[in-house]
Amino acid sequence: MPEGDTVWQAARRLHDALAGEVLTRSDFRVPRYATVDLTGRAVLDVTARGKHLLARVEGGLTVHSHLRMDGSWKVFAAGRRWSGGPAHQIRAVLGTADRTAVGYRLPVLEILRTADEERAVGHLGPDLLGPDWDPDQALANLLGDPARPLGEALLDQRNLAGIGNVYKCELCFLLGVTPWLPVGALPAAYAAKVPALAKRLLEANRDRPVRRTTGLRGQDLFVYGRAPRPCLRCGTSVRVADQGDGSRERPTYWCPVCQAGPAPGRAATGPKREPGPRHEPGTKHEPGTKHEPGPKHKPGPKRGQG
Repeated sequence: MPEGDTVWQAARRLHDALAGEVLTRSDFRVPRYATVDLTGRAVLDVTARGKHLLARVEGGLTVHSHLRMDGSWKVFAAGRRWSGGPAHQIRAVLGTADRTAVGYRLPVLEILRTADEERAVGHLGPDLLGPDWDPDQALANLLGDPARPLGEALLDQRNLAGIGNVYKCELCFLLGVTPWLPVGALPAAYAAKVPALAKRLLEANRDRPVRRTTGLRGQDLFVYGRAPRPCLRCGTSVRVADQGDGSRERPTYWCPVCQAGPAPGRAATGPKREPGPRHEPGTKHEPGTKHEPGPKHKPGPKRGQG
């Protein structure tokens, strides 16, 4: 699933393959740009902005794309067979004498003037992997709507750019709260840690082929995709339910014991302990560090289904 780290990797692959080279092939398979021809223009650079990709070419033009759920850019050596999907899923082809970049299933694809890039990405908050990163502004954005569920606030790219559904779930687990906890209910000391923790997670994974948040061999993620398997810390079955992000429902994973706060099937009061992590973010469970999962125990009384 494309998130800020994987989009950053895609931008680096495209930049390494195309930047400084003259395009010898240009093919846009969407009606609006079917007649656009960029051949003969040099690619200046390819960069990521949150979960957006910007490929800038000579003449003041930018090819803007967004991968959403299942889009991708693949790079192939000259003469190699393309293998990113069936031909009818190809939306863009940018080729040089040595390499060809092929965009598959791109839900957002447009060509705009480089001077007008802000029209496409100007609404984004500070980029977790970008040069404009500003943790204080990101925190202020998150706290701007105290009643909003934390999970929704993290996914809102206007607050901070780069977090998708996987990191939303993992961040909430590391903070020890459910994604349904209102932002304003998160203790101030823990709220202040959110931007730095999010940045550490993405930076730790931007050079990895497989996304990892646990530091455990063979167990890449704490909760995302793990329902109904046992929580790696307490042994309770991980739960899953849908949570909206303002546009659609997304499967959301959490541990009903390790994470405090409201959740589907849980009483509004939630568990008796205060919200906040059992371990300080970035200490024992800092991404990439080794630690043992918590001891197994028999599950206690059911808190409700989720």
